Amino acid sequence: MNDKLINAWNKMYEKLESWLNSIVVNLPNILIAVFVFIVALIASKYISKLARKILDKSRLQPSMKNLISKFISIAVVIIGLFLILGILNLDKALNTILAGAGVAGLAVGLALQGALANTYSGIILSYIKHIKFGDWIETNDFEGEVIDIDLRAVTIKQVDNNLVYIPNKLVVDNPIKNYSTTAQSRVILECGVGYESDLRFVEKLTKETIVSNFEAVQKKDDVLFLWREFGDSSINYELRFWINSTSALEVAKAKSETMMLMKEAYDKNNINIPFPIRTLDFPKGFDLMKKEEEEK
Repeated sequence: MNDKLINAWNKMYEKLESWLNSIVVNLPNILIAVFVFIVALIASKYISKLARKILDKSRLQPSMKNLISKFISIAVVIIGLFLILGILNLDKALNTILAGAGVAGLAVGLALQGALANTYSGIILSYIKHIKFGDWIETNDFEGEVIDIDLRAVTIKQVDNNLVYIPNKLVVDNPIKNYSTTAQSRVILECGVGYESDLRFVEKLTKETIVSNFEAVQKKDDVLFLWREFGDSSINYELRFWINSTSALEVAKAKSETMMLMKEAYDKNNINIPFPIRTLDFPKGFDLMKKEEEEK
């Protein structure tokens, strides 16, 4: 038993000694490999910045510029890794790695379907011109300004200054409403006036108020005024006009300003904006107090 233990110890010692000798012999190569790796990391950073400066002179979207610069940075690091394998005389290991890359790539692809879909979608979003930095969009029930597009998600800043990160795949697969693709946005406001009002005068006054307070509206014909229905307590209308803005926030501000202007104009001209009311008709001779006393 002791002989077996001694024999095993001798073999382990010889193996460790051979490893140590290999490390000592290859120590210069190891140091060079570490140096090359550090240089590759630093070079990838500066080459990426240089590439970004060159790309800034092109007409590509900012998101596409970021994507290309990131790929260049990754490519520099990969080249550095290949150099390291050559320095350490691991060419055979490199061949083994390349041979197994196909099988590993298939396994990784199956395991990371969602992540790869987001990456592919991020490349698509970076290339197309329908979405770019600064656009005000609405998608997946979220609305805000696009501030970043990367390989994982689209980042939008909402009106309340909160950031929302939407996976790229959801943005590509679902409808997108981009308020910034046109030079103007439409303001739509619904209101109602009392039944005693002069409807033609109300329409004229409303259009004049809009024309005199919004620069984008040049004449009365630019304001669309439509009477919609006879409501329970008011005659309701819909007001539509354009403003020079592509931001949903500016549209909301314009709508708010319109409400204040209409209230002021209507108050000056004794036009009533009624709130919902109900009229109760009792049978003739009905006495509510008497009825309550009988019930008691």
